[in-house]
Amino acid sequence: MPCEMQQRRWEHRYCNMWKSLVTAVALLAVSGSAHAASAVNKDAETRTLVVTEGGSKTDLALAGGETVEFCQNGCFVTLPNGDLEALTGSETVEISGGVARIK
Repeated sequence: MPCEMQQRRWEHRYCNMWKSLVTAVALLAVSGSAHAASAVNKDAETRTLVVTEGGSKTDLALAGGETVEFCQNGCFVTLPNGDLEALTGSETVEISGGVARIK
């Protein structure tokens, strides 16, 4: 009888650890995909942002009316007027009339 009780305790602990692990992985997956900056080009012509993320620069060309997501873990963005802004990954860059605003 004591061996059966020990076996049940072990199974209970194993089950609780497994549930905790699954919950933690699910939370990380949800939180990881929730943060991304977005850029909206409300102009009719294409506008370009220069995105510096992890030490590498990328030109992000936005066609008229286009919206894109980028910058998942923080980055720097050079706006069309040459200003450099730091983003954390939750902002929206809105371009209208050739001017970019961070919201």
